[in-house]
Amino acid sequence: MTRLPVFFEGERQRFFRPLNSTRRELVAGCLRALYQRLHSPSADQHQNLTREALRDLLLPVVRQYQAELDPASLSSGVGVDDLDSAALDDPQQLTTVVVRVLLDDAWIETFPDRNGLITAFRFTRAGKLFAEALWALDRPSRSRQRNMRGCRNALEAALSDRGDAHDIVDAFEYAEKVLDDLSEGIDYFQDLVRKLMQTASLHTQWDEFVEFLDRFQRDYAKQLTADNATLNRQAIRQKLEKLRAVSDAKLSRVDAQLHDIAHWAVGEFNGPSLYDWMLGRIEDIVDAACESRQPGFLKAMETYLKRVNGLALQSMMLRAGQNRHAYLSAIQRVAESSRERQDRLLTAIGEQITAAEVRVLDPASFRLRTATQRRRAVTVSMQPRPSRESKLRAAMMRAETEVFSIPNELIAETLREDLRLFRHPLKLSSLPTGTAREVLRAMQAVEAARNSAAGDLVARRLPIRLANTFYSGTDYEIDFKK
Repeated sequence: MTRLPVFFEGERQRFFRPLNSTRRELVAGCLRALYQRLHSPSADQHQNLTREALRDLLLPVVRQYQAELDPASLSSGVGVDDLDSAALDDPQQLTTVVVRVLLDDAWIETFPDRNGLITAFRFTRAGKLFAEALWALDRPSRSRQRNMRGCRNALEAALSDRGDAHDIVDAFEYAEKVLDDLSEGIDYFQDLVRKLMQTASLHTQWDEFVEFLDRFQRDYAKQLTADNATLNRQAIRQKLEKLRAVSDAKLSRVDAQLHDIAHWAVGEFNGPSLYDWMLGRIEDIVDAACESRQPGFLKAMETYLKRVNGLALQSMMLRAGQNRHAYLSAIQRVAESSRERQDRLLTAIGEQITAAEVRVLDPASFRLRTATQRRRAVTVSMQPRPSRESKLRAAMMRAETEVFSIPNELIAETLREDLRLFRHPLKLSSLPTGTAREVLRAMQAVEAARNSAAGDLVARRLPIRLANTFYSGTDYEIDFKK
């Protein structure tokens, strides 16, 4: 029987003690800053981290922590530790204690820098893995979510004459990352919904909604279109079938290579060959992504959008209700005030509502319907026929609305006919203005020429002005595009 690996042994016996201390937020911030300096894409790999450089790196984090410190948080830790001391108000001293605690509990370690003949600091293997999780938790995702296409392209490369076991392993890793992408998206939306439930305020959640829109445009739009699991599923299945039908010589060669480079899978697979097992696992992972993870991802996104939409509608209704009850609030304030204050309030309110028209409804105009009237209102299913007078009144209103409405395309067609007839450009000042429709046609001529669907007209601004009985403005010249 193999012995289970033990994590809390040796120097790692109290590994998580710093993150369970009274100043655990400070420790987490120092670990993030240290990982950013040593292992992030912007890390300086040419210089090791000396003791002085480590203190200079952590000192700003300590000062920011002390500036934002809540005294009540110091009593929320478990037990008494090296960081639980009122004497640690000096940033220099607190930085020294943080470095010592991380060293004692096996988060960081020292090693000799032979080039500089000095002692440098680095993460331990366990410290690096856990610090990376803290660093990545608050870091915006930079993944392009192209793992589904990466899996398909790796399988395509494996089918080529130069394809080998490395392409199969790449396709397997891309397929695993597809599930990671969708799971990360589900967790992201569930976290947003959880925050909405905790702080149901549109103002506090607006920044996160804007961040979601940016992330959707950057990541999720491609994940739901070009990198969609359902769209690429059939292509991946076809490539897997072709890979299963390769010659025996290539199958034996690639299977032998897989035993060398994918030794982690040798103890897991069952079946005739590791090659067939890995192809089957890729297909199973892609099927799981299409049948469970992607629908869950879409449902989580839909749930979040519904919650945000409901919160926005609720906020709008509350605001509308506040506006609707503003008069009642004003009346109550006047009733509770003294005579002098009533005069001041009424004067101020009068200045604000001078443009408003207030009418009081006659209570006698409200009558309850009888039971017969209510039954008739419910059972009527046919709309009543409009009378001749109502039809005439509706036609007159429609005619009055449309009498001064001229479509731009009709004006553009008239301009084309005039240009073909006169065979020279038309000036706005030369258009007729004898009737109201002609005046409107002249006023809309420039807009009609510029917005013509055919795009064959052009309006050029002239340095002169026009003025007639109806309007004045800049003169234009209208002609066909050359």
